[in-house]
Amino acid sequence: MQNQLEFFFFRAFSKIFCFLGLKRARRATTLLAFLFYYIIPLRKKVVIENLRKAFPELSEKEIKETAYKSYKSFAITLIEILLLPKLTKEELLNSVECPNVGLIKEEMDKGRGMILLTAHFGNWEYGAIAGGLLSGFVFNALVKQQRNELVDNWLNQKREKWGNRIIPLGISVRNVYQELKNKKLIAIVADQRGPADGVRVKMFGIPTAVYTGFASLHIKMNVPILVGIVVRQPDRTYRVELERLETDNLTGSEEERVEIITQRYYDILERKIKKNPEQWLWMHKRWKY
Repeated sequence: MQNQLEFFFFRAFSKIFCFLGLKRARRATTLLAFLFYYIIPLRKKVVIENLRKAFPELSEKEIKETAYKSYKSFAITLIEILLLPKLTKEELLNSVECPNVGLIKEEMDKGRGMILLTAHFGNWEYGAIAGGLLSGFVFNALVKQQRNELVDNWLNQKREKWGNRIIPLGISVRNVYQELKNKKLIAIVADQRGPADGVRVKMFGIPTAVYTGFASLHIKMNVPILVGIVVRQPDRTYRVELERLETDNLTGSEEERVEIITQRYYDILERKIKKNPEQWLWMHKRWKY
């Protein structure tokens, strides 16, 4: 019953924003940010505590200003996701650019398949959908299932609207291996928190539990890795900043190589966050343990 009620309101808001259209719906950003930050605080303590740890040099005023900006960024992303049923291919492609998208074709033409990493940054959903269209390759996206199955199904249908394919995280590891064996592209949002007893790398100088599956996949399958971070521009379009994750000349045990590769991903992500700290999703307990 709870899932059905949540989905009812989710669909209702989606229909309202679709009726308003992209430009008018985005005007609700400030209202939603104010609501989630001041009226019904959504993980506000977690956001502020994460920012304090990541940026100890900032004053308390600067921390709270960045926190509020992060809620505005979250509100924009949420509204844009709710607009997916009405979004046309032309609108999407006018909203997302990837100047060096040719890197994807260059790596795929080598005939080994590829891993493309992103993060909860900007609007990662728009980036993944547009990435498939811009590159001409199907993104087989490894995604974490939502708690609400109805919302999960709705979102996955929209993700697959123009050709991408969803692989649920946790139950389809063999599917991922098979896709890579078939020289396909696997897309992963890789900034998930890892298990308490798992690998830790440095993020903002803090030992951080991380997900390392993509690094293990690289070592086992010998496929290249690209990192594409979706950065929101001042005009609310998006620029996918795509770069190679260097994995040549690694030494040491498999565990050591996994840690090195994972650290290199987080080095790239940290660099992007420092430039636009409000665009990363700070609402998870990144340093829970």
